[in-house]
Amino acid sequence: MKLTILYRGPLSSCNYACPYCPFAKHQETDEEHARDALALTKFIDFIQANRGIQFSVFFTPWGEALIRKRYQQALIMLTNLPHIEKIAIQTNGSCRFDWAKLCDRSKLGLWVTYHPGETSRASFLKRCEIMQKQGIRFSVGIVGLKEHFAEIENLRAELSPDVYLWINAFKRAQNYYAPAEVDFLAAIDPLFSMNNTRHQSLNFACRAGEAVISVDGDGVIRRCHFIKENLGNIYEENWQNALRSRLCSNETCGCHIGYVHLNHLNLYNVFEGGILERIPRNI
Repeated sequence: MKLTILYRGPLSSCNYACPYCPFAKHQETDEEHARDALALTKFIDFIQANRGIQFSVFFTPWGEALIRKRYQQALIMLTNLPHIEKIAIQTNGSCRFDWAKLCDRSKLGLWVTYHPGETSRASFLKRCEIMQKQGIRFSVGIVGLKEHFAEIENLRAELSPDVYLWINAFKRAQNYYAPAEVDFLAAIDPLFSMNNTRHQSLNFACRAGEAVISVDGDGVIRRCHFIKENLGNIYEENWQNALRSRLCSNETCGCHIGYVHLNHLNLYNVFEGGILERIPRNI
């Protein structure tokens, strides 16, 4: 049996303060960090105990996790387990990467976002060079705000050509992009138009809830981050009974970590081997 888990624990702090980011912006107390650490430890224990399942885990923290030693250690431990297929994490890439030397890097993937205004392009590119030298598999992304267009163009020009640069479409404003702007961004990210769409999903088949689940720090199972229905808990007996095929109950799906699992979009073929770290096969 194979199962992908999107894990999001209680962590809700970030060392960046991007104005366009929906993630929580507050400084956590020692007690809050302790709660997150306990939840993470319990989750890792669960993964270790279920060796009959081939897991892939995608950490999607509501903040920045890799500046925390506990998450670095989690990636080291998990990538070295024999029943792990892939461990990936979303990050702004601001951490040191010495810890990655202890990972099985064939199982490690990073989804790294560049945030202009929070770090310089030169500094970000230097970190990308470090990741490449260490043999870390990663993609790079940036939010497609119009004020970032020059940075997007320069980043693509200066980033190693074998690193995929994806652009997250800004969809909070309706009809945000003019046709020429869509063409400009699609010339940099050939999959931009796919992200710049809220895909029809109601009553469409999706791997979420069966082969892919969302799990929070308390172990609550949901089919994905965008459907709040409680399906069970991984820390209870017979938790696997929650895993079954379901049709999507949302009208549309506009986030990559959601729509990539919709069967009719066939994106598992596009991102073969790189679903979690957002690396397409032929780009």
